[in-house]
Amino acid sequence: MKDPYETLGVKRSASDKEIKDAFKKLARQYHPDLHPGDKEAEGKFKDISAANDLLKDAEKRRRFDAGEIDASGAERPQQRYYRDFADAPHAAQDGFASNEDLEEFLARAFGGGGARSRGGFAAAGQDVNYVLPVGLLDVANGATRTITLPDGKTLQVTIPEGAEDRQMLRLKGQGMPGFGGGPTGDAYVEIHVEPHPFFQRKDDNIHVDVPVTLKEAVLGAQIEVPTINGPVVATVPKGSNTGTTLRLRDRGIRNRKTGQRGHQFISLKVVLPTAEEPDLTAFLETWQPKVQQEPRKEMLR
Repeated sequence: MKDPYETLGVKRSASDKEIKDAFKKLARQYHPDLHPGDKEAEGKFKDISAANDLLKDAEKRRRFDAGEIDASGAERPQQRYYRDFADAPHAAQDGFASNEDLEEFLARAFGGGGARSRGGFAAAGQDVNYVLPVGLLDVANGATRTITLPDGKTLQVTIPEGAEDRQMLRLKGQGMPGFGGGPTGDAYVEIHVEPHPFFQRKDDNIHVDVPVTLKEAVLGAQIEVPTINGPVVATVPKGSNTGTTLRLRDRGIRNRKTGQRGHQFISLKVVLPTAEEPDLTAFLETWQPKVQQEPRKEMLR
């Protein structure tokens, strides 16, 4: 994988804030929701998400800088393991006089995870750990993603609907091979949910700010709004204001235990015209409201 500092375009001495700001800028630029069908943008978003995931974690960043893990978060080999000796024809060259001496060493080193068999010493394979950055819509609707391992092999990871940030998935038998006929280790995949450009998850509910025009807010309207399952039509009540909240029932995240969906809450934001509107200006200059408002009254007490 690419160097995370280069991916985010920051120096190795960058502060946490500089890293966060760089990620936000690039995420807005390359998010797949803003470039549907653009595989290049999707690939860049995955790269910057993975880089941000590593660098925003102080311990992972320290370990990467120290060369203990690589850009994917995988451990860098720091020492030789028992597998390194499995096919050695003359173990004596590694400090053991015979295979029997090697087995005796392994029996002591892996007393809880290995056993002697008729064919010699057997030990379970090492478990491996991976971090998988995913989008909010992936955990909202479920998805399948592929992890490419350092040796070129791939793992298919099924992200369950309703999965949570930092949830750990276990892929049984997908770790390192065992020794002497021992069982293969497991793979553990930690899900890291990346921020969405406009959806926010709170428990099983989804929150989103939706802009509405002045006319839609004053007169009411039927508008199309985004949800995690696609656009739907919602009713803007007559006389709505910024902060008016609408609820779409059962449009949130499905709870993994109960099977029930949360809701989607829409917070309306009234936006003024971006171009000149002479008629509106002329109307407001002569308009005398029946009820005088004091919107800053509480702030000035």
